[in-house]
Amino acid sequence: MLNALSVRNIVLIDQLDLALDGGMTVLTGETGAGKSILLDALTLALGGRGDASLVRSGQESGQVVAVLQLAKDHPARAALRDNAIPDDEDVILRRVQFADGRTRAFINDQPVSAALLQKVGSQIVEIHGQHDDRALVDVATHRSALDAFGELEKQVEKVRDAWQELSDAQDAVVAQKGLVAQALAAEDYARHTVEELSKLKPVVGEEAELAERRQHLQQVERSASDVTEIDDMLNGPSAPAPALASLMRRLMRKIDGGSTLFQPIVDTLDASLVSLDRTSDALEELKREMAYDPSELESVEERLFAMRAAARKHQTSCDGLVEVLAKYSADLDTLQGGETRLVALVAAEAKASETYRKLAEALSAGRAKAAGALSKAVGAELPDLKLGAAKFIVDHQVDRSRIAASGFDQIQFHVQTNPGTTPGPLLKVASGGELSRFLLALKVVLADRGSAPVLIFDEIDTGVGGAVADAIGRRLARLAGKVQVLAVTHAPQVAARAQRHLLIEKQAVKEGAFMRTHVKPLDVAARQEEVARMLAGAKVTDEARAAASKLLSEVG
Repeated sequence: MLNALSVRNIVLIDQLDLALDGGMTVLTGETGAGKSILLDALTLALGGRGDASLVRSGQESGQVVAVLQLAKDHPARAALRDNAIPDDEDVILRRVQFADGRTRAFINDQPVSAALLQKVGSQIVEIHGQHDDRALVDVATHRSALDAFGELEKQVEKVRDAWQELSDAQDAVVAQKGLVAQALAAEDYARHTVEELSKLKPVVGEEAELAERRQHLQQVERSASDVTEIDDMLNGPSAPAPALASLMRRLMRKIDGGSTLFQPIVDTLDASLVSLDRTSDALEELKREMAYDPSELESVEERLFAMRAAARKHQTSCDGLVEVLAKYSADLDTLQGGETRLVALVAAEAKASETYRKLAEALSAGRAKAAGALSKAVGAELPDLKLGAAKFIVDHQVDRSRIAASGFDQIQFHVQTNPGTTPGPLLKVASGGELSRFLLALKVVLADRGSAPVLIFDEIDTGVGGAVADAIGRRLARLAGKVQVLAVTHAPQVAARAQRHLLIEKQAVKEGAFMRTHVKPLDVAARQEEVARMLAGAKVTDEARAAASKLLSEVG
């Protein structure tokens, strides 16, 4: 329910905190007292269009805050969670209006767009007036209102899910057709590329390996003459090892003869021969490592150059050739298997279409039944509202070629105000007073099925009185048993039906420097006096007070 409304620095309203409980509350007062200012402020808080004229002259900005209590499962809370807004116990809607025309919107003190504020606000509060273009006057709400009345929400959800599956199936068919068409257009080139690269068989990392091997082979080729020269020096005719070995043997014989003079030389020669042996072994190892087939360098270079040429051709790296081969192979696979897959996808689409149509037909039948029941239920409310000759018609158009998440149906509420006239849309056919009474009858019927928890009626009793005003009051009271009702009224018959009565009046501030709107809750005596004023006009008579007392006692 609407729990509190706080308005600050907005035109005539100054630092007002207004608490509104459940049930039915009426706001009354003289014309021009400021009732419309309150509604303008609330509309602003609910995401309505901003207006710089709302800001008091000399102020930079003003703000309006609406604090609302909602059930834990109310759809508005889901919208908060979907937008990462804290889902507190109270939902606080706040709108700041700047004097330069800018506005800022907040939900639970988190900045939001005006569109989101309006979306959340519309789920909580509905405002109805004689020329209101919101709520049930909006054709976009008629289908969901009928679905709520007919308790068709589960069927609607099934149709929506089936439509999503059908849409996905249709998208898959379109995408597959596109792939097949692309593959056909590039078939010759794809086949040539796959043949070429399949023969080349590129491997990721192979270019680096080939380049390294090529560099090694080139180095070996350049060093071959040096190795030959070293080999000739160590092992050729002039090799030092045989001469040194012969010299060491002669010196050892002298040592064996008893002379130790040459022992250091023999030791050194022995070490030199060992070093020469090691050098020879290292040379042999190098010769083995350098042993290569000259044709290997040629084949390595041929492979390396072929990969690099292919990479340039396909504008990629050598490693990227693997992906190129995979791509064109996939294109050929798509071409070869695409028709088969396309047939399967078309079959899946047909099945999804059949499921959707079956569910949509069932929903359409349910809506047709609900349309008749809603027309009858609203029609039963019209006589007491002085609309006995009028008809309420749910215009149900079925277009089976229309594939949409909501089904085949277009729903619009029409009325016929007089026999023999052509029925038409609510807003076009009904006059201001008639429109408000039609909407009231609708809300009475729909109150416990999909209605917002707070309903505000702005002078829907204008132009009527007596029995009709009493009928309006009784219906507003019935609504208040299911949702919270706030009514701005000039009809005493309506005011007498409320649980709470608020008086709107102007007050001079600072010796008449400016006027402000004051909202005063009325006790029993003050309420009787206000109802008497509504009955009598400018001068309240004892007769009016007596009539007011009788009216309040009759409806109490």
